[in-house]
Amino acid sequence: MDMEQKTRGLGKSCALLIVIAGMERYAFKGVASNLVTYLTDVVKMSNSRAAKTVNTWAGFTSMLPLFSAPLADAYWDRFFTILASSSVYFVGLVGLTWTAFAGSRSATKTISTYFLYSSLCLVSIGLGVLNPSLQAFGADQLDHDLDKEFELLSGDQKDAKATRKTQFFQWWYFGVCTGSLMGVTVMAYIQDIFGWVLGFAIPGIAMFLLILLFLSGCGIYVYGAGTGLKTKTTPTPFEKILKFIKGRVVKKKKKQRSTYTLADEDDLDAMELELQERPLCECDDDAEPEDIEKASTTTPQKMDDESSKTGFSGVDTIKLVLRLLPIWTMLLMFAVIFQLPATFFTKQGMTMKRNIGPSFKIPPATLQSTITLSIILLMPLYEKILIPVTKRIKNNGQGISVMERMGVGMFLSIIAIVIAAIVERKRLDISQKVKTLPDYDPETVPFSIFWLLPQYILLGISDIFTVVGMQEFFYSEVPVRMRTMGFALYTSVFGVGSFVSAGLISVVEAYSTSTGEGQNWFADDMSEARLDKYYWLLALTSTISFVVYIVLCKYFKSSSDQGSEEEKAPK
Repeated sequence: MDMEQKTRGLGKSCALLIVIAGMERYAFKGVASNLVTYLTDVVKMSNSRAAKTVNTWAGFTSMLPLFSAPLADAYWDRFFTILASSSVYFVGLVGLTWTAFAGSRSATKTISTYFLYSSLCLVSIGLGVLNPSLQAFGADQLDHDLDKEFELLSGDQKDAKATRKTQFFQWWYFGVCTGSLMGVTVMAYIQDIFGWVLGFAIPGIAMFLLILLFLSGCGIYVYGAGTGLKTKTTPTPFEKILKFIKGRVVKKKKKQRSTYTLADEDDLDAMELELQERPLCECDDDAEPEDIEKASTTTPQKMDDESSKTGFSGVDTIKLVLRLLPIWTMLLMFAVIFQLPATFFTKQGMTMKRNIGPSFKIPPATLQSTITLSIILLMPLYEKILIPVTKRIKNNGQGISVMERMGVGMFLSIIAIVIAAIVERKRLDISQKVKTLPDYDPETVPFSIFWLLPQYILLGISDIFTVVGMQEFFYSEVPVRMRTMGFALYTSVFGVGSFVSAGLISVVEAYSTSTGEGQNWFADDMSEARLDKYYWLLALTSTISFVVYIVLCKYFKSSSDQGSEEEKAPK
C-alpha cells in the first residue's frame, strides 16, 4: 500500500470529534458574537464597559486551560472530563437563558448582573476545561491511527505523519469554523428578530445534543494514555517543574545551614552537571530535605537511566516551556486584534447602513460570519494548492513551515487593522458631514456596512495561517505527557490577549479623557468616538511584535530540528 493510500482520510473517531468541536463552537459563538449588543442594548452598559466585559470574559475563558490542563494531564480521565465540563457548560447556558427570560418578564426590564456574571462564569469554566481536553482526546485518536497505519521507513514515516497531523489540525479548525459560521449567522438573526430568550436557549439545546453525540461514540473511541481512570504513578512534566523549583529552594535553605567544600573547579562543574541531569521524579511531595540532598549525590549513570525512563529531566522541562515564551508573547497582539470583530467592529456596523431591500436589515454581528466563511472557502485551497506549491518550491515534505505560517497570518492581521482604521476615518467624515442635513438620522450613517468586509475577510485569511499554525506549533513543541498543556498554551494566547485588550482600552480611555479636549476614543456616541486612532495604535504595536517575531524565528530551533541534529551528531 503506497503512502497516498495510507494518508487518504481521518478515522471515524477523529471525524466525530471534529463534528462535536463544531457544535461547541456553534453554541459559544451563538452567545459570544453578539454579547456586546446584549450588554449595551439590554443591560445598558457603556461601549467601553461592554467591550471590557466581553474581553475579560473571553480572557478568563481562554486562561482557564492553563490551570485545568495540568490536572487533566496528571489526574483526570479525558473522557469523563469532557463529559463533566460539557455538562457545566450546558448549565451555564441554561442560566443565561433564564437571565434573559427573567429580564423580559421584569416590570422594570432590568437584568440581574450577579446572575448574568454567574452564568457566564459557568460557561467559562465548562469551556475552559472542555476545549483542551477535547483537542487532546482527538490527538489521542490521531496518534492511534498513525501508529496503526504507518509502517514505512523512518524518513518517509516522518514526512507522512507530519502531513497527517497538519491535515488533522486543518480539518479540526475547518469544523470549528463551520460551527462558528452557523452560530454567528443564524443566532445573530434570531437574537435581533425573535429576542434574547430564544437566542440563548438554542445554544443550550445544541450543547445538550453535543453531550448525547459524544456519548454515542463510546464504542469507537481509543482510550490511550490520559483517557482511563487514573491513579497517579509518575509525575507529569508540569509537576516536575514545580518539584524542581521546590527542590532548589529546599536545597538553598539547606545550603545556608551548611558549608560545601569543593576540592577544585572540576568538582564545581561536576555538581552543576549533576543538578542539570538529576531527574525530578525523585523529589516527591513528601520528600525531606535530606532525601533531596541524597538525590543530588546520585551517580551520573543512574541519573541517565532515570531520565530515560521519565523522558525529561526537570531542567529540560523548564527550558522547554521557557523557550516557547518569546514566541508566545509576540502572538499576543494578534490575539488583541482577534477580539475586535466581537466588540468594536460590531458597534461600528450598528451605526452604518445595513438595509438589503426595503425592510430587511443585516444584524451587525453576522458580518463576523465572513471571517469563518473565508476560512471555509479558502482552507481547501490552502491545503490543495498552497501547501503542494510550497513543497515543490522548498523541496521538502512539509512545505511552508509552522513558523512561516504564523508570520504570514500576523502580517495579514496588520493589513486588516490598517484597512479598518481607514474605513473608520471615512465613516467619521461622512457622519460629520450629514449632521448639517435636515433629514439627519443620528443612529445611522449613510455609509454601507459592506465597507467593513475587507477587514473581516483579511482577518479570516490570517486565521488560516496563524491559528492553525499555533495549534500545530504548541502541539509539536511539548512532550506527549504535556499535550493538554500544549493546547492550553495555545488558548492562553487568546486569554492573555483578551486581558491585554481590556487593559489597553482602560489605559487609552483614561488617557484620551484626561487630555485638554477631553475626547473619549470610545465614546457611546459613535460619531464622536475615535476608534480610528485606536486601530492605528494597534497597527503600530502589532508591527513591532511582528518585527521582533521575525528576529526570534531566525534563532528558534524546533524540537524536531534539535532531534534531527542529535541523530546526525557523531556518537
